[in-house]
Amino acid sequence: MLDLEKKKDYLIEHWIKNSIITDKALIKAFQELPRENFILKEYKDRAYDDYPLPILENQTISQPTTVMLMTQALELKKNDKILEIGTGSGYQAALISKIIGIKGAVVSTEIMPELIKFAKNNIKKLKIKNIKIIKSKDNEIGCKKYAKYDKIIVTAALPEIPPELYKQLKDNGIIVAPVGSEFSQEMLKIKKLFYNKYNVKRLGMFQFVPVRGKFGFM
Repeated sequence: MLDLEKKKDYLIEHWIKNSIITDKALIKAFQELPRENFILKEYKDRAYDDYPLPILENQTISQPTTVMLMTQALELKKNDKILEIGTGSGYQAALISKIIGIKGAVVSTEIMPELIKFAKNNIKKLKIKNIKIIKSKDNEIGCKKYAKYDKIIVTAALPEIPPELYKQLKDNGIIVAPVGSEFSQEMLKIKKLFYNKYNVKRLGMFQFVPVRGKFGFM
């Protein structure tokens, strides 16, 4: 059985060789951030296997390639302020935080208390200071308090992009989100232009757990 570092190196080599991930800062962040710290103990030896893994509350942590593709699509820059919807184990927020730097900020919302506790503990252990995790409610999406954001990432399936999210995004900002049915979604990269115009790029088909509450499927 390959050890974790060898599995990590294999993934990176695969991404670079096939031009799947080309963002050098993102690859560096992936190298430095211990994904195994965001995985349940019984799955730690699978942290760098390229498929989703269970976490808590019947949720999953996305496979490494999916996490990287979504993060790359955000076109992150130093000092960006990012909104993440769906904290999960905290891994994606932690990855983003390394790229945007200590003067950047990640505001991450999560509806499930057990996941909030899990993610906060994972982030605290790594002494990451630029992530704020907020408990969301069934009848809201995002976090108006800290808007507007440079980029927004949604890590669960939406039936559509709610207008409330567009309002929380700066002009020239980017939303990356899986949109479709409960069982199959298309990953969209949406750039907000001026005068309420948008540029949409389609990044392929995926399958995510659904967003809960008013703006989701349940």
